[in-house]
Amino acid sequence: MTRLKTRATPKTAPKGARVAIVRARWNEEITLALERGAVQKAAAAGAAVDLFEVPGSFELPAAVALLADTGRYDAIVPLGCLVRGETPHFDVLAHAVARGIVDLSTAYPIAIPFGILTCDTMEQAAARAGGAEGNKGTEFMDAALEMVALRQALASDASRSRPRKSAPSRSTR
Repeated sequence: MTRLKTRATPKTAPKGARVAIVRARWNEEITLALERGAVQKAAAAGAAVDLFEVPGSFELPAAVALLADTGRYDAIVPLGCLVRGETPHFDVLAHAVARGIVDLSTAYPIAIPFGILTCDTMEQAAARAGGAEGNKGTEFMDAALEMVALRQALASDASRSRPRKSAPSRSTR
C-alpha cells in the first residue's frame, strides 16, 4: 500500500480553484449570511467564485447537478436553510435534499459539501449564520477547498508516479 506524501489540509490553499456557490433564497437573511462567509473564505484562499441562486433548498441538488455537468468547477457549494415547522414538511425536505447532495457528491469528481442548515428555530439558524455559533458558510467553503486540495494532491502524486514515455530515438543515416 502506498501512502500519499503530500498532506491536503484546510490550510493548504488549492491552486487556482474555481468554485460555484448556489444559494437558496428561502430564509434569505440566513442564506445571504452563509454566502458572505463562504465568499470571504474563498477570497482568502484565492479561489475564483461564481454565484447562483435558486428558489429554495429543494432546488439545490438539481442546480448543483446542472453546474457540475458544465465541468467548469472544482467545487460547488450549495447553501440553504431549513427550519422545522409544525408539519412533517421539514423532515421530507431535509431527507430529500440531504440524499440529493450526498448522491451528487459521490457521483461527480468535484467537491460538493453539505451546506444546508437544518435547525429547529430561526434563532438557531441565525446563531449558525454569523452569530454565536460562527458562520457555517465559512466552514462549508473550508470543507470544499480542503477536498479540492486533496484532489489536487492525489493528481499530483499520481502524475509523479506514472512511468514516463521515453523519447523516440533519432537515427542518423
